Amino acid sequence: MPKRNDLKKIVIIGSGPIVIGQAAEFDYAGSQACLSLKEEGYDTVLINSNPATIMTDDEIADKVYLEPLTLDSVTAILKKEKPDAILPTLGGQTGLNLAVELAKKGTLDELGIELLGTNLHTINQAEDREAFKDLMKDLNQPIPPSKTVYDLQTGLDFAHEIGYPVIIRPAYTLGGTGGGFAHNDAEMKTVLNRGLTMSPETECLVEKSIAGFKEIEFEVMRDHKGSSIIVAGMENFDPVGVHTGDSIVFTPTQTLTDKEYQRLRDASLTIVNALKIEGGCNVQLAQDPYSEHYYVIEVNPRVSRSSALASKATGYPIAKIAAKIAVGLNLDEIINPITQTTYAMFEPALDYVVAKIPRFAFDKFYHADRKLGTQMKATGEVMAIGSNIEESLLKAVQSLELDTHMQTSLVPDDAKGKSLADLLETIKTPTDIRLFEIFAAIDKGATVEQLHDATKIDEFFLAKLINIIDMQKELATSTLTIELVQKAQKLGFDDNMIKAVTDVSDQELAKLHSMTDQHLVYKMVDTCAAEFESKTPYFYSTVGTENESQPLGNSVIVLGAGPIRIGQGVEFDYTTVHSVKALQAAGYNAIIINNNPETVSTDFSISDKLYFEPLTVDSVMNVVNLEKPIGVIVQFGGQTAINLTKQLTARGVKILGTNMTGIEQTENRHAFEELLIDQGIAHPAGDTATDIPGAHKIATKLGYPVLVRPSFVLGGKGMAIVHDQDELNDYLVPALKHSHGEPILIDKYIKGTECEVDILSDGKQVFIPGIMEHLEGAGVHSGDSIAMYPPQTLTDSQKAEIVQIATKIGKSVHCIGMMNIQFIAADQIYVIEVNPRASRTVPFMSKITHMHLAQLATQLIIGKSLSEIDLQPGMYPEPDSVYVKAPVFSFAKLPGAPTALSPEMKSTGEDLGHGKTLSEALHKAFFDSYHFDSDTTGPILVTPYDAKNTELMAALDAGGYPHQVYQMDQEWPDNLAFVLATEDESDLAKQLTARALSHEVTLFTASDTVAALVKHSSAKQAG
Repeated sequence: MPKRNDLKKIVIIGSGPIVIGQAAEFDYAGSQACLSLKEEGYDTVLINSNPATIMTDDEIADKVYLEPLTLDSVTAILKKEKPDAILPTLGGQTGLNLAVELAKKGTLDELGIELLGTNLHTINQAEDREAFKDLMKDLNQPIPPSKTVYDLQTGLDFAHEIGYPVIIRPAYTLGGTGGGFAHNDAEMKTVLNRGLTMSPETECLVEKSIAGFKEIEFEVMRDHKGSSIIVAGMENFDPVGVHTGDSIVFTPTQTLTDKEYQRLRDASLTIVNALKIEGGCNVQLAQDPYSEHYYVIEVNPRVSRSSALASKATGYPIAKIAAKIAVGLNLDEIINPITQTTYAMFEPALDYVVAKIPRFAFDKFYHADRKLGTQMKATGEVMAIGSNIEESLLKAVQSLELDTHMQTSLVPDDAKGKSLADLLETIKTPTDIRLFEIFAAIDKGATVEQLHDATKIDEFFLAKLINIIDMQKELATSTLTIELVQKAQKLGFDDNMIKAVTDVSDQELAKLHSMTDQHLVYKMVDTCAAEFESKTPYFYSTVGTENESQPLGNSVIVLGAGPIRIGQGVEFDYTTVHSVKALQAAGYNAIIINNNPETVSTDFSISDKLYFEPLTVDSVMNVVNLEKPIGVIVQFGGQTAINLTKQLTARGVKILGTNMTGIEQTENRHAFEELLIDQGIAHPAGDTATDIPGAHKIATKLGYPVLVRPSFVLGGKGMAIVHDQDELNDYLVPALKHSHGEPILIDKYIKGTECEVDILSDGKQVFIPGIMEHLEGAGVHSGDSIAMYPPQTLTDSQKAEIVQIATKIGKSVHCIGMMNIQFIAADQIYVIEVNPRASRTVPFMSKITHMHLAQLATQLIIGKSLSEIDLQPGMYPEPDSVYVKAPVFSFAKLPGAPTALSPEMKSTGEDLGHGKTLSEALHKAFFDSYHFDSDTTGPILVTPYDAKNTELMAALDAGGYPHQVYQMDQEWPDNLAFVLATEDESDLAKQLTARALSHEVTLFTASDTVAALVKHSSAKQAG
């Protein structure tokens, strides 16, 4: 049927701030949906509170509301906008849950708003565990024995009836939140109580565990007519028991027989048709490895994380097509945008293998619980494409940006001293580095049978890992020939991995590469295995003779930021996309190199050419050598791209924007200090150390407390304030081990107000969009602070001095493009850090100043002056209203990770609040950041350490938050307003934070945040 003409205006609900379990994949889906609906001529209205994403840009929807994703907030917008329909299936679980709330409350009926895509009945059937179970029974689809429970005793009784182990799955939660395995009554009480607390409906499914089965996922598209296709079949490397977001995944499926594949495919299509889903959805199934028996695990009646992976793996844009289906078009009426000749009804075919490896934050949080289970812990993921499993897996490993030595040798340092028996015991427990521990066990002689007994991973996958280690050993023990190098390359070994096990030099390796007609070439991703001609500019590398990618000419390469992790998030996807837009507008061909399947920047339609490759110097140079670009832009790819600058410059690549000398001046400690001294700019006294005695000497000379951090860090990784020699020793032992020879920086800690600016410069003059003041004091990482714009407590003279210093620094380092500078305002203005690149604040400032800062910076990078882009030197006028950027944390997903705010960044995302006053702006921001309504009051729990802050406790009591000091194992109150637990690292404080998180009570971990909350909620109530 043709698209619907009775609809004019459609509201799209976004997914809010990025958290573990709901990340950039929904920015990608939502952006695609908005553009797809605009393309069909509909008015689009977007509601989302996340400023860091492309999705909330003014160019994506006709109208954008950067407002809290609450029932009241969204209802008010719907009453104002009076849309015809709402599309909730592209905003993750947040969007879906909000739509269900709006429908249940009668708001949609009252306002005459239609729910597009998947209807309420279908959502309930798929999301409500009992309704789903009944439907599967009607369809004769096998599901594990299970029972929906609403209290602990019923759950325990059922576990005794079916026998342990069992799995607990809370209803209407995200990323497995609150769920887990229980092997006995004690574990059952812990996990089920947590799950019941975290389910919005206080509902959990207790299910017989099928851990060890193969886990298979199908991405399905279905239209109104009931036509449906499988976009991709994906197989988890890890068996059932590890959340699919935390598992290595391959597509197409690898170990199923054709009979098994067809059976599971038919089951998926049967279920989706019975649910009458319209658009994209995800079906998860479990296949018994020892029989033909299978189980249905669950259905997500919406676009999911896997949808983004399936879209990038196949080139089939699921969200774009799902949006068109939502407005009435059918699969046989929608042109496939990749081939531009076939229709969306055509099922993708792959002539390559795709591997996804999740990216975790455990390199940041050493003490967090690294065990993987049904509750998701990954912050992001990488994807790689190759001609075989080994190649795609190793390319994904090269993309992870973890321990460089582990990534090239494939063996973790602490595994080298372990015996085979120890390693076989270690790999029984899934962790973030189990893949590398399996490699270590293979290196020690483990057989496929031993590995399978320990891990339950399919023998086929384990045999592929053995192929990789066998290749590594052959390289190490044989004379290096071109045939051997090619054999290794075909299994995914890059030059660094070859050099890690041989003594070959760069020159010798280059000579061997030149002696053959088999080179790294680029193949096109076209959705149809070359069966039809395709227009897609989307490529991956493999070894071969025929290159399908021809140089574009007049091109500029923009380096992406790789996987999302704490410290480097979706804001760099935002800046990458905007840089590409500016390059295209200026008449250049823009080329992106990136490896993150979740993001908008890796949508093939964004750039003139996309290379889905590791962000290593070898991979980037291979593209540079083919494309011969005018230059490479590194400013928008976070620390990932900046860290490649030195090697690229050494290989003769032209870096556009601030050059290597300017970057070194800001990144190298001594060069930076010389710059500040030369310009007469105040900075905290400090020095660098490479050993413990040297560090002691510097700290004693400076006087405690001191701020310590490694060189070249991202997101404050490894940064801490230490108060005495014992704390310094505790810090230095692991820090020096992970510093890879780079010095440790030690500075005098200065207490004061932290603030920052992003500057735009043409090398001669400097423009400053605005100064952001941090609500939390110096010592809390800027990414974890609430940033206020315009500044609320800085004096005019302090602001003038900040502008003067920022201008001096921009000119001194000959900044061309963009740069971030951080200050402390104390007895004077001190400069504490300069990042020679775009920072996480760029999207925030872009949206509130209504200037596309990354596009403006790109115009400067390609040679324009400030005056040519209509910018005047100095600071942009401040607005009358107040904007705040508030951090969002995922502490509940990372048990054991430190929660107190410190110089080490911990937040996974952010939201935006704005209002006429700071009180109003904070009130809005607290909804989606801390999940707190600052209009409410009530009792709070605090640690004994925080209770000593008598001034704050008195303010809390007076402000309607009477405090109670927490006692170990005390009965948990059920009417708490929030919990405050800051720097105390005692067992009591850890128990308090853990209980707050499991009861979903707002947790504040900085006293400055709470002081501001009390002050501004009191002020607002008084007002």
